[in-house]
Amino acid sequence: MTAPSPASRLRVSRKAELFMESVIREMTRVANAHDALNLAQGFPDFPAPDALKEAAVRAIREDVNQYAITWGATKLRAAIGTFMQERRGVAIEPDEQVTVVCGGTEGMIAAMMGILDPGDEVLIPEPFYENYGPDGILSGAVPVFVPLGEGFRLDVEILRAALTPATRAVVLNTPHNPTGRVFDEAEMDALCTFVQEHDLLLFTDEIYEEILYTGPHQCPLLRPGMAERTVVISGASKTYSITGWRIGWVISPPELTSGVRKVHDFLTVGAAAPLQEAVAEALLWEDSYYEAMRQEYRLRRDRMVVDLRAAGFACEVPEGAYYIMADCRELQQPGENDVDFAMRLVREAGVATVPGSSFYQDPKDGMHLTRFCYAKKMGTLEAAGQRLRKWADRR
Repeated sequence: MTAPSPASRLRVSRKAELFMESVIREMTRVANAHDALNLAQGFPDFPAPDALKEAAVRAIREDVNQYAITWGATKLRAAIGTFMQERRGVAIEPDEQVTVVCGGTEGMIAAMMGILDPGDEVLIPEPFYENYGPDGILSGAVPVFVPLGEGFRLDVEILRAALTPATRAVVLNTPHNPTGRVFDEAEMDALCTFVQEHDLLLFTDEIYEEILYTGPHQCPLLRPGMAERTVVISGASKTYSITGWRIGWVISPPELTSGVRKVHDFLTVGAAAPLQEAVAEALLWEDSYYEAMRQEYRLRRDRMVVDLRAAGFACEVPEGAYYIMADCRELQQPGENDVDFAMRLVREAGVATVPGSSFYQDPKDGMHLTRFCYAKKMGTLEAAGQRLRKWADRR
């Protein structure tokens, strides 16, 4: 029998062949290459709070520089418990339910890998944050993409039609990336009823839980019968403008926590110890911080909506998070898809966005859309608005 040639072993895994590199992160590289204003990737271009930075520096100087407990420093897990009680009205047991991870991104993959089995189907409403599909594939599960209804509303009947005997879980992101929707009480009630009727698990990505402009955050843990079947993924990145710190957490039913913790341990061992200490302090800040943050984002949102509409984009006013999913059909050239449009926008207008197709399983469904991020200084947004208006006028 002939031994395989060495070259035949030089290939990526079959799993990795099933998905692409991140389009969102790629658009940041494109923006840098063209000296464009980056309204693509979801990170602020303004400073993190001084008090938070000082807390991190203090922890480093106090030599909190070695491994924390793998699943999170005691101080941080306790602060997460206090945060959930005071801001969500939910009582959790930090020692039994909280796993601190390297950002919400790791939280989702650690949760899926620690809880789901190969072949389990996971319903994912679309448009969806681009990591969810690869998360399913890497965990061995089968992602099943289910469209949101009219106006990006959550339609449980569409979920019901996708249900099979292999369905084990649903993924929900609210406030929603990329659309800015905040699913309301009626939508959440219907979803929770559906989940319980069919004995499913609910993975909720709540990373934007404090960035919302209408009504309270609809946390499923508050609903009867949901605490034992809901896995919450959240973190500090968006709330405190520290996306580079990578401090997130998973809140899981006690019966499922060991799976999340074991996978997290062997994925990353643990999140940065001094940064955990700083985030533990931030989670105990007064309401005034959150109120001011939301007001600043509301002003940025309103500025962006006005400028996009003036430039010819169609868009709704977001209810939460810091993105606008804009319809660009009036600005596209004949036969131009969303990727080509986004690249032309970078070259001609000097503004980088994320093509809508990166949020859909079938690229055709998003080829008339592009996502703008308004987590930027007001000066950045004003400059972007001027560029977009001038570009539209030259068409």
